[in-house]
Amino acid sequence: MQGHARRALAEIDNHDVMRAYRRWAPVYDATFGKVVEAGVKQATSIVNRYHGRVLEVGVGTGLSLPHYKHSLKVTGIDLSPDMLMRARERAQKRGLRHVDALIEMDATALKFADNSFDVTTAMFVMTVVPDPVKVMNELIRVTKPGGHIVIVNHFSIDKGLRAVVEKRLARFSDILGWRPDFPVETLMVSGKLKLEEQRPLKPFGFFTLLRFQRLT
Repeated sequence: MQGHARRALAEIDNHDVMRAYRRWAPVYDATFGKVVEAGVKQATSIVNRYHGRVLEVGVGTGLSLPHYKHSLKVTGIDLSPDMLMRARERAQKRGLRHVDALIEMDATALKFADNSFDVTTAMFVMTVVPDPVKVMNELIRVTKPGGHIVIVNHFSIDKGLRAVVEKRLARFSDILGWRPDFPVETLMVSGKLKLEEQRPLKPFGFFTLLRFQRLT
């Protein structure tokens, strides 16, 4: 899955992300919860087809955690301590025993051994991280051969009014803490992946689900 031309992305750094999510953390669930809920449910339903250890990169406030089947062993990481505090509170209050750990960690430098997880996932994350290619390569590294990577994200388009809006908003990426202009080709980074599924998510198709298999 190599050879895709990738255009330059707007620059954001971890400071931009931390600042944005410190601001959003107290109201994230109330503001974005309903927007992302459908995508979370559809993504976790796919993860629930599989067995073993799951890594969720960018677990945020833990909106996804109650939706994983309880036979999985779920580890969540996030760069934001403000978000993680709310995820831990959610896991404790809901008695989510399938949640193994919620750890503050940089997704571009995962502190896990190669081939550690059966499934890795990143929901609504790739437009936020400073270097999505590094994150994608880290997901590949820590996923077992034969395992799966599930991505949910907004991807930009090339034509029409929406494309114009996305490109104009791109100049404010550092303030927003995410990139409105983000083509799907950005994540097509490695011959170690086979894209098995790509589909828009209900209800509006604004977000897209990608499911990859990690090849041997």
